[in-house]
Amino acid sequence: MAAAEPHAVVLLSGGLDSATALAIACERGFACHALSVDYGQRHAAELDAARRVARAGGAREHRIMRVDLAAIGGSALTDRAIAVPESPSEGIPVTYVPARNTIMLSLALAWVEVLGARDVFIGVNVLDSSGYPDCRPEFIESFGRLAALATRAGVEGNACRIHTPLISLTKAEIIREGTRLGVDYRQTVSCYQADEEGRACGRCDACRLRRAGFAAAGIPDPTRYQAL
Repeated sequence: MAAAEPHAVVLLSGGLDSATALAIACERGFACHALSVDYGQRHAAELDAARRVARAGGAREHRIMRVDLAAIGGSALTDRAIAVPESPSEGIPVTYVPARNTIMLSLALAWVEVLGARDVFIGVNVLDSSGYPDCRPEFIESFGRLAALATRAGVEGNACRIHTPLISLTKAEIIREGTRLGVDYRQTVSCYQADEEGRACGRCDACRLRRAGFAAAGIPDPTRYQAL
């Protein structure tokens, strides 16, 4: 008798990294349930991109959950009074959103347990992460331990597994892998201040990393940019 198809929840922002993570999860044989979070981000066009990527990427279903982190603020991505930096800076940048990945992983953990599944994919990356503390392997490992302690599945010996297939890759390596898997990066939005049509500013940290990644990969950049 054939084994049941494994299911996984994939956190899908609509950006380049999460689209690649979805493609990798599908290639590994998972039936993918895509989860996006509307947290009050100023670059809300990424949610439209997530819808496109989920459809094109073969997700079995796609849910968008609302968590109003803009009510807390503290980040240039959730507070329009804080400017998005357009030049490199030292330390953790103001585009860091407090507890964002912790909250998103918690939502994914809840859904994966309800599904009776074990696997969660997240496209965090430590090399090109802009210095965000919640993109580090130490954080992912710690969250995995928390998941084993804090869920019925974990207590019963079926703890959730957090997959981070991109965590040690450069942006160029991520792009090459996604290209191999047929990811259409034209559908993705990475820019921190994309307009309503999803066109990128070309100046923020996310845009610089993305553009440099395509250049290093030797692949034409398909990003739609605003008039500069």
